[in-house]
Amino acid sequence: MFLSELSPVFQEFFRQPIAFSGGFCSGILKLKLNEEPLASWLAKQGYTQDNNNDDNRPKTISID
Repeated sequence: MFLSELSPVFQEFFRQPIAFSGGFCSGILKLKLNEEPLASWLAKQGYTQDNNNDDNRPKTISID
């Protein structure tokens, strides 16, 4: 029962172990993506703030 709850975590780890462990460590260390030195490293890797934009979310509209 306990292992079935952890199976998605293990599946993600085995799919992309480096990305998973990097995200896990940054979460443990409470690193913020927009602070140095992580921001400069992410910029070198091609990450921009535009990549984090979610264009699929609903837009605010006004109905008269």
